Amino acid sequence: MKTMIGVMGSVAGFIPEASEHAYNLGRAIAEHDCIVVTGACPGLPYDAVRGAKDAGGLTVGVSPGHNFAEHTIKYNSPSDNFDVIIYTGSGLMGREITGVRSCDIVVVAGGRSGTLGEFAIAYDEGKLIGVLKGTGGLSDHIEELVRVINKETGSQVVYDDDPDRLISSLVELDQASRLANRQSAEPAFNTECAEACDTAESLEHAIVKMEQEVRLLEANIAEQRKRLDVYRDVAVMGSTDRG
Repeated sequence: MKTMIGVMGSVAGFIPEASEHAYNLGRAIAEHDCIVVTGACPGLPYDAVRGAKDAGGLTVGVSPGHNFAEHTIKYNSPSDNFDVIIYTGSGLMGREITGVRSCDIVVVAGGRSGTLGEFAIAYDEGKLIGVLKGTGGLSDHIEELVRVINKETGSQVVYDDDPDRLISSLVELDQASRLANRQSAEPAFNTECAEACDTAESLEHAIVKMEQEVRLLEANIAEQRKRLDVYRDVAVMGSTDRG
């Protein structure tokens, strides 16, 4: 399953070199075989979308509009270079929750008040967050914000001014986290204990323990199926909107 990386950043008001950094960020995401997710807006996030498409990557936009017309006319947002656009009808602020929760990793590039909201959601929900330094705006103040927030949420924030190096670090951390979660969720059946049990009481204890381990495995499978259904829904919605 491909990693979903959200690019959250300035629609306007960013420093000139930020556009090139965001474009290279999108290329780096595609080259690491990950999917770019944005709020389907113009500006730095769309620069990342263009970079990803030029590198042959997949892109998803989470639109504030109800449909294509509202997306392009009311919100004056682009539609080219997106493989899938999800029409939330939630408005600019409402779609932020959907966008952030659709991502495994969130990257901040530049940013003003809207990006601040996305960062706050990602940080509070324990997301892995990257900050592309050298893009101005909010990205120059994240470290200070984290110190002021002073709250342990499980979120990890990584800073770098090199797009490729930043994505490499984030993908490596994400993969390590997935492996750790998988290993902790996998039951280790104690067959030796069951075979060595020589009393009814000890055998019953071993059976109860194995049943608990089976339930953990079933719960993990159910959670992964839910996640798979979400990705399938995204693909179906995208194909329906295009039709």
